[in-house]
Amino acid sequence: MSTTLPLPALDRAERVETGTTTTDRPDERTGAPSIARTYVVKTLGCQMNVHDSEHMAGMLEQAGYVAASPADAAAEDADVIVINTCAVRENAADKLYGNLGRLAGTKRARPGMQIAVGGCLAQKDRAGIVDRAPWVDVVFGTHNLDVLPVLLERARHNQRAEVEIAESLQVFPSTLPTRRESVYAGWVSISVGCNNTCTFCIVPHLRGKERDRRPGEILAEVQAIVDQGAIEVTLLGQNVNSYGVEFGDRAAFAKLLRAAGAADGLERLRFTSPHPAAFTDDVIEAMAETPTVMPQLHMPLQSGSDRVLRAMRRSYRSDRFLGILDRVRAAMPDAAITTDIIVGFPGETEEDFAETLRVVEASRFSSAFTFQYSPRPGTPAADLPDQLPKAVVQERYERLVALQERISLEENQAQVGRTVEVLLAEGEGRKDGATQRLSGRAADNRLVHLALPPTLADGDAPRPGDLVTVEVTHGAPHHLVADSALVPGGTFAVRRTRAGDAWDARQGGGDEHAHGSDACGTGAAPAGPVSLGLPTLGVPRR
Repeated sequence: MSTTLPLPALDRAERVETGTTTTDRPDERTGAPSIARTYVVKTLGCQMNVHDSEHMAGMLEQAGYVAASPADAAAEDADVIVINTCAVRENAADKLYGNLGRLAGTKRARPGMQIAVGGCLAQKDRAGIVDRAPWVDVVFGTHNLDVLPVLLERARHNQRAEVEIAESLQVFPSTLPTRRESVYAGWVSISVGCNNTCTFCIVPHLRGKERDRRPGEILAEVQAIVDQGAIEVTLLGQNVNSYGVEFGDRAAFAKLLRAAGAADGLERLRFTSPHPAAFTDDVIEAMAETPTVMPQLHMPLQSGSDRVLRAMRRSYRSDRFLGILDRVRAAMPDAAITTDIIVGFPGETEEDFAETLRVVEASRFSSAFTFQYSPRPGTPAADLPDQLPKAVVQERYERLVALQERISLEENQAQVGRTVEVLLAEGEGRKDGATQRLSGRAADNRLVHLALPPTLADGDAPRPGDLVTVEVTHGAPHHLVADSALVPGGTFAVRRTRAGDAWDARQGGGDEHAHGSDACGTGAAPAGPVSLGLPTLGVPRR
């Protein structure tokens, strides 16, 4: 679907006065603006959205745009602002239109500025976004990320808003240019879409049926990311453990974990998110037997009540869920398990909620993402009777959070005295400047804030991407503290890595994390054949 809408008269007049930055014709050979325009991509939503934003940034850079400086990005001072939206939560629309309302004034003050809206809410609301915010220039959906640069140029040329929403996947996102946010860790999509029919979820409607990438393409991307300096990779999918459904191999995900985990130079492999109904013991075995697969699992519970799970069309029950956790911990005793839980699903009784509390207590999650149910238009649950009063949902939500906070604190306090290896990151610790600590993730994905030895020379300080071995000295509900370096003879060791070297190179002006169609994030075939023992016939390669 493609729609062209007129922009408001005021904005059209402003465009006439823009000068060379926006009125110069694009380069006839590359199609890029003849004067480089700056961009910012703002991401609302899940890890899949974060990775989609990396593709959007990659396409803009391939078209000749340049990323705004960190200061300009924080001030939303750029020629192009792209908002990549989420539609899963009730407040998703509020976040979008709050952003757009604020940008309206910015756009008036910056003639020639363009605003684009993509992602799940764009796929859902379509031209309605321009109806509510007529200063928006471009709207594009989840199935056609590749059209962003073209739509921006078309909107500039025609001085009209451009709305283009595809009904099915046009280009597999992983074949697109990518500008990765991190040089030491990367996302790799193994599939898009979802075949489940959970009554509360709008994702299948917005992202379509599951489509799997071929294993050779995935492994090529993993290796390419590692070759550029990354030492951690996370495999992404709406339901990663159903990978292989298109080519008929139920063991495909376990095989993929083993093969991806063997990538030369890879040190940490993660994945998100699996579905309890399709989670099989061969995946647990692959996790336990592949050294690079980290002892961490995100397993969405949603509800502990079997009756509510049936109403949600979640095809597992609480006993099966707890059984999976038992088997994971038997194979990996140090595994940290996290989850998602929805409170207040239509018809949920106090007895149902008590079952959720029971399962949470038994599960001993290291942390949980907890949500109050909100009806999403277009989902079956939105039309169910017995929608619960807000006050009831709020009270139950507070009880659940209090329970999980206690469990998280107990589980993290149990880590005190353990020696952990932390992959240092940028931006993980908001108080690092005040506390004189650095932050990163342990192997089990717990957030760790660590102190440096007071005698450490400036040139010896670890960098983002380096691995630091420390001892945990304090546990809080949402993080660990490792101040062992402050104790004489305390545990502290730095392993400088290729990832830290890559971070250094980027700080020096290099940009190893940006690449085009012949580098990582492309889905390009590897130099030689790659086999997971998967069928060679069936769905053609994309």
